[in-house]
Amino acid sequence: MSSTEGETGMRNLADKATEENLQERLEKDVAAVKHDISALTDQITDALNSFAGTAQKQARRGYKQARANVDTAVDDLSERGGAMMDAAQDAASSIEETLEDVITQRPLATVGIALGLGFLIGATWRR
Repeated sequence: MSSTEGETGMRNLADKATEENLQERLEKDVAAVKHDISALTDQITDALNSFAGTAQKQARRGYKQARANVDTAVDDLSERGGAMMDAAQDAASSIEETLEDVITQRPLATVGIALGLGFLIGATWRR
C-alpha cells in the first residue's frame, strides 16, 4: 500500500466519522424539535381548554343574569297590569254607578236617549 492510498483511506474514515456525527446530531435535533412541538401542543391544548371553560362560565353567568332581568321585567309588568286592571274596574264601577244614578233621577230622559241612539244605529245599519 502506498502512502497515497493510506491517506485516501484515512480521509474516507474521517469523512465517514464526520458523516456519522452529523447524522447523529441531526437525529438528536429532530428528536428535540419533535419534543418541543409535543410540549407546545400540550400547552396550546391546555390554554384552549382553559379558555373554553372560562367562556362557558361567562356564558352561564350571562344567561343567569339575563334570566333574572327577564323575571324582574315580567314581575314589573304583571304588577303594572294588575294595577291597570284595578283602575279599569274602578272606572267601570264608577261609570255604572253614575249611569244608575242618572237613570234613577231621570227615567224619561234616559228612555228618550235610548230610543234616539237606537234610531241612529238602525239608520246607519241600513246604509
